[in-house]
Parts: sequence; C-alpha cells; structure tokens
Amino acid sequence: MSEKYPGQTEGKMVNAPILDFRNRIGDLARPNLFQVEIGFPSIVDEGTPASGATPGSQEKLQQETAGASQAGSSASSGSLATFLVKAANIPASTVGVIEVPYRGRTLKIAGDRTFEPWTVTVLNDKGFALRSKFEEWSTKIQNLQQNLQTPQNISEYQSGAIVRQYDRQGGVVRSYQFVGIWPSNISAIDLAWDSNDTPEEYTVEFQVQYWTYANDNNAGNSVSK
Repeated sequence: MSEKYPGQTEGKMVNAPILDFRNRIGDLARPNLFQVEIGFPSIVDEGTPASGATPGSQEKLQQETAGASQAGSSASSGSLATFLVKAANIPASTVGVIEVPYRGRTLKIAGDRTFEPWTVTVLNDKGFALRSKFEEWSTKIQNLQQNLQTPQNISEYQSGAIVRQYDRQGGVVRSYQFVGIWPSNISAIDLAWDSNDTPEEYTVEFQVQYWTYANDNNAGNSVSK
C-alpha cells in the first residue's frame, strides 16, 4: 500500500488543507508567458529581420548552434527576430516503441526518436512584412512556377528558433531550441466582410530536424549528464 499523507487514515478523506497544497506547489507555469524567436536563413533578404520585427538574440542562437554545426547538423541562420506570435507550443518528446512477443506477453523496448512538426500562429501586421518573408523563404526552397530551388545545399534553407518560457517575475525558466527548421506550410488567411474587430492571423508549420535545450543561464535549463 502506498504511503499515507500526513493525517490520512484508512478509508477516510485525506486531511489536506488548501494552504498545505498552496505551499507545496509554490507557483505554476503560465501558458501566456512565452516568447518565440525565429531566425531567417541568409537566403531570405540576406537574413535581415522583417520590418517592424523586434531584433532578437542572434549571436546567442549562433553560439548555441555552433556545436550542432560541428556535428554536421548546422542551420544557416541569419538574423533572429521576435514576431507577433500569438500561439506556439513547447515540443513533445516521442520515442518509438518496438514490441517483441514472448510466450503470450509483449516486451516493449525503445525504438527511434521522432520529432513532430512545429506550428506557430502569427498575427498579420498591416504591411504583410512577416508573411512576405515566410513566403520568400518558401519560394526560395521551391519555386512557384517551376521545379527549381535557390539554395545550393540543404543547410542554406534551414534555420533555427527558440521558445522561452517566463515566470511572473519576468525571468526565463525554460528554453527550447529548434534546429534545422524550414516552413512546409503557410496557411491561408480568411477574409470576410462580416469579420469585424478581428485581426488577421495565420499559421506556419515548420519541419524540425531536432530540438534541444537552449543554453540559457537558468536552473530550469540545466540537464543532467
């Protein structure tokens, strides 16, 4: 039998005052306290930030991807910018399962790790500055009129991004870095005469080579070796 909580007796309600619960959890992470930084590769307007975008930590991203580039998984990152990202997600961690039958039972062993596409929802600025850059990025990968691409090699059209989670005191508590991303889908923007008091928005789906923990100097990003 599992260990009882203090004050718990067999068959009776646990004696757990609300203040005990408060003191145990401390505080909880909030889904609206985040920031997304996406780097355009150098093939997109020479990697310059979109008009109106907030300059991000370009040097930090390049330093963090330096180790990956030595391993042959580099992203050709241009500048990094913080966008009008309304929604994103912290990546899922998925390891495949290999099932081996044995005498009427099934032994489950670890398979290969897979990385799901990463999707962000962007608020459309009035000059379409951000969307035009995503569209240029996509066009350089695959031309609109014929089966041609601008980059000479794969690394030239892949880049990187960072998702930072903040606490309510403004500190970064956890950061995730996406490596080798490229836009595979830029969604439509719905237009309608009866859409009042609603800003335009669209989603961008990125393919991801892998994600890792960004090298921020905070306890939440420390990883046991």
